[in-house]
Amino acid sequence: MACVGVCFGTPEAPCLTTVPIRAASFSVTSICRELWAGDANDVRLPACESYFLMLYLEDAEHADIRSDGSCAPVRRFGRGTICIVDLGDGAAIRLNSRLRSLAFVLPKALFGETAELSPDTGPRRLVCRRGEPDSVLCNLGTALLAFFAGSGKAPSPAPLGPVAVAICAHLLHRYGEPIEASGGKAARVFLREDLGTPLLPIATRIDRAKAYLANHTLSLEDIACACGFGSLEHFAKAFVGETGVTPSVWRRGCLH
Repeated sequence: MACVGVCFGTPEAPCLTTVPIRAASFSVTSICRELWAGDANDVRLPACESYFLMLYLEDAEHADIRSDGSCAPVRRFGRGTICIVDLGDGAAIRLNSRLRSLAFVLPKALFGETAELSPDTGPRRLVCRRGEPDSVLCNLGTALLAFFAGSGKAPSPAPLGPVAVAICAHLLHRYGEPIEASGGKAARVFLREDLGTPLLPIATRIDRAKAYLANHTLSLEDIACACGFGSLEHFAKAFVGETGVTPSVWRRGCLH
């Protein structure tokens, strides 16, 4: 389930997809759905091993549809807030207003790949959220809107990939909770032995950061997070150690 436009009754909705790290895909759909009088305004997302993320671009109102078909009370979601849902059992809502949003389908495997970039993160699951403000995702969403506002052609994976990784890394750091590895293994051991991929060394993460720095829509904080550094200070220190200059100086050299 990549493009979710059909689930929202807008099959023509533009959708961007990429494989930002190794094998798992990332997709985001620009949703603009009016409230249609006399028609069904239900949205149903099928069950899959993914998380669904909604970033509201304007105020909206909708209600969750329970498993028995009844509706929960209508909730208002302000512009700039998000909603994170685990699609393990699917999800359904009933719209009570026009909906303008960015809708993301993020496979759980993608967060495993993202966690491998950071020795400090380990395997995590996302905690569901409803109507929570998130300024970082708003900024990254603005970068994605620039792709949608282009010539109508899908962007190449190169510029979209860094934004996708930054989004997943931010979600892990802000909304992730550790997953206990079986047999009492520590998270780092779980990554090395069960996923079969060693944690990326500093030099490799700095090389990745260099590529991201060429994208002026990503902040230094976003890049630090996407490359597995716990803070901007840690990122800057490691970058200077590998290159002899700060990330800001390197970026200026890329852009001029």
